[in-house]
Amino acid sequence: MPDLSVELGARAYPIHIGAGLLDRADLYAPHLGGGAVAVVTNCAVARLYLDRLERALRAAGARALTRIVIPEGEQAKEWQTLDRVFDELLAARCGRDTLLVALGGGVVGDLAGFAAAVYQRGVPFLQVPTTLLAQVDSSVGGKTAINHARGKNMIGAFHQPLAVIADVATLDTLAARELSAGMAEVIKHGLILDADFVAWLEANLGKLLARDRGALVHAVQRCCQLKAGVVAADERETGLRAILNFGHTFGHAIEAGLGYGEWLHGEAVAAGMVMAAELSARCAGLPSAEVARVRRLVERAQLPARAPALEAERLLELMQADKKAEGGQVRFVLLEAIGRAVLRGGIDPALVRQSMAAAR
Repeated sequence: MPDLSVELGARAYPIHIGAGLLDRADLYAPHLGGGAVAVVTNCAVARLYLDRLERALRAAGARALTRIVIPEGEQAKEWQTLDRVFDELLAARCGRDTLLVALGGGVVGDLAGFAAAVYQRGVPFLQVPTTLLAQVDSSVGGKTAINHARGKNMIGAFHQPLAVIADVATLDTLAARELSAGMAEVIKHGLILDADFVAWLEANLGKLLARDRGALVHAVQRCCQLKAGVVAADERETGLRAILNFGHTFGHAIEAGLGYGEWLHGEAVAAGMVMAAELSARCAGLPSAEVARVRRLVERAQLPARAPALEAERLLELMQADKKAEGGQVRFVLLEAIGRAVLRGGIDPALVRQSMAAAR
């Protein structure tokens, strides 16, 4: 089992990666504290894995278990669902010693993590991600949030988990569309930080889509290694960590413009990465052959390489709410080369429009 660590001093925490970890009571036991546990999950994941997780938690010494099952989909990542989580925590008389466990994908992890950050001014939580996207990206780093009509992940907090337990066996039950959506974040990590990993992806993408266990463990491990290093260097995204948002400035605008849930997050990021690559060719010197390479990899992952039919001006308007904006100007994560990303502001909107048009 390849274990990693997010090095944050006294708040450092492990990332456990492997198959069969969901049932490992020894992974939960060190984090139980007072013994009370509340599990936040969605209805689909609950049917598959909630009973197994609860058995492991009881074996680990959990004395009280509260189930909180929320609806599926990006639409659930909003105030009403968050308030429902608070209602159920209060009804169960969960105190500050209660451990929240996020069992599910990125929506569950983001929402449960935000609930943990603010419930009674903060309670501990564990990430138990069950989707590829969550295992390689959203479960690591302590970003928690809900969406707002004017922008994705606009209401949130930094709140690090006590541990991440990524059981790649849960990917066996993941829908093919969700698997591909997670592949967008896998590709992103390579494009911004590791050219050799991109070459590995080009050679092994078929294995990943076929859910080869060894290939999946390697991909999850490498992405978590890369992200953990960035988070340790810049926990609160004051500089370096912003590069993890490659493709996301465009992607978040796509999600908000279409309506949350119309495209999966990874699908929007995939199209956003192609647009960002096009912009990189215009503003950061990325060779056209490398732009084509990004597009081919996205297409081979069965992800949209073309932007949806949204007006350019609408996307530009939505991008003004991007969290990387500074001094009222949107800043973009661009590629100088495969594996080397930079953050640039002050870009001529005409070049952004050209890049969006080239990706249509």
